[in-house]
Amino acid sequence: MSLTMQERTVERESLWRQAGGWRGGWIAVGIFALTRVVQLIMLWWLSDASGKGESIRSQLLEWDGGWFIKVATEGYPHTYSYDQLTGQLDGNELAFFPLYPSLIRTFDLAGMSAGTAALTVAWLASIGLAVALHLLGTTLYSRRTGWMLVAICCSAPVTVVFSMAYTEGLFLAVVAGMFVAAHRKVWWAAGLLGLAAALTRPTGAAAALGLAVAAVLAVRESRVKAWQPIVAALVALAGVPAYLLWVALRVGDANAWFRIQTAGWGTSFDFGRSTWKFLRTTLSTGDGWVPVSVALILLVALAAAAVALAGKPWLPLAVYGVVSMVLVYGQAGFYHSKPRLLVPVLLTLLPAAVAAARARPRVAVLSIAAWGAFGLWYGAYLVAVWPYTL
Repeated sequence: MSLTMQERTVERESLWRQAGGWRGGWIAVGIFALTRVVQLIMLWWLSDASGKGESIRSQLLEWDGGWFIKVATEGYPHTYSYDQLTGQLDGNELAFFPLYPSLIRTFDLAGMSAGTAALTVAWLASIGLAVALHLLGTTLYSRRTGWMLVAICCSAPVTVVFSMAYTEGLFLAVVAGMFVAAHRKVWWAAGLLGLAAALTRPTGAAAALGLAVAAVLAVRESRVKAWQPIVAALVALAGVPAYLLWVALRVGDANAWFRIQTAGWGTSFDFGRSTWKFLRTTLSTGDGWVPVSVALILLVALAAAAVALAGKPWLPLAVYGVVSMVLVYGQAGFYHSKPRLLVPVLLTLLPAAVAAARARPRVAVLSIAAWGAFGLWYGAYLVAVWPYTL
């Protein structure tokens, strides 16, 4: 039975009421802000102890942040880049999807410096992430689950990238918002947010598949206005192929984006062979604590996903999570970047968020505080002390 416009309005308003209204939203933002303050203090402490002499600002702008800023200020190149000494193909800005650099450029044109614009966009997106996660947890489970999801996500290992000129905060904000819209059947918003996700990161393709599953479920439930979920899914599904096609036409090579990724960052899909080799070698003969901790994070994430799937979560979210994890575990590349790539996989956070929501408040607070103490320190350590890129 179809809903009238008034019934849909009441339904959308009820989610905001279920989430606690403005008070609930501000609590979610407050949780996010607390994690950022604690992590910045840890980053300052570790930076001072490491003796690297870098400012907090410069550390938040390094690595991928420099690439995004270069795209925002100089635009994309028209062809491949080559190493000046060896003449070999090298990575360049075409590897980076356009939404985040476009937002940086918008703020830059408004008078901000590019670095300030990059951090402003990242922080504003992460604030939106806190609200979207709270709404997602509320619509799928309960208000308290929404708050727990925000707390567990924002204090997880390597979520320091929410404070950096990286795309994880923006991507997770639009993905969570997309799933909220799809669950509430607001298809125009779901389609636009799905397209935004697809233009932020290549794993936006996984989010689009999740939205496609939600569209199929909606059409099976009711054929009335079936075009709305179908169009939303098609719009989201078009995002990643559209950017890859644009790069191919710009360079004149159908495989341009993939060749650039492999040349610059060793990224290619090898069906998990490199991940398995890393896990086997590290857990048997590895002597560095960071590689060992990364291996353990990868194993724990797999276990958390298995627990979540056993609980039969909402199917679109499950599909998105599984496909995202296949992409992360199945690709070759820097092993120490994999925990960062797992940050937007909501599936791994659900069991802990649901359990914390059902636990006694004191138990939940103490458990999340312990989790946050490690996670926030771990991310700060990787930025301030660990010498390699995230």
